Amino acid sequence: MGKKVFFVCSGNTCRSPLAEAFARHFLKLDGEAGWTVISAGLSALAGSPATPEAVTVAGEFGLDLSGHRARQLTGEMLDGADLVLVMTAVHKARVLEKGPHLAGKVWLVKEYVYGAAEDVVDPFGGNLAVYRAMSLELEKLTAAIVKKLRVFEK
Repeated sequence: MGKKVFFVCSGNTCRSPLAEAFARHFLKLDGEAGWTVISAGLSALAGSPATPEAVTVAGEFGLDLSGHRARQLTGEMLDGADLVLVMTAVHKARVLEKGPHLAGKVWLVKEYVYGAAEDVVDPFGGNLAVYRAMSLELEKLTAAIVKKLRVFEK
């Protein structure tokens, strides 16, 4: 049976969909078929597209977010989650409120990779340079996450 990893941010229009796209890309490159990758937002307006800037920077990495539509995170979505990776400490607290049974499965992205309880900066409202900086950081983080997922499967 496959495993589920969630990426969670606020609006599901920038960080989490980009992390989802990077993770799927790296999993495909590594031949990992055992993971389902999903993104959602705690304050998402369901059906909203990715921001134009997120679509642009994704395209610069060969990824396509043009068809992405935001999803509002619900407690039910988290059922069966093996790993929930969030962008900020506030997100972590809110996810654990929705799913207290997930204690031990919810991590800040940087905490999961580096052991550092640091947030991934929200680029929303910023220019392309801000989005590019965030996307470069998420590319490195998700590459490291995929390496850890291989170990997680064993």
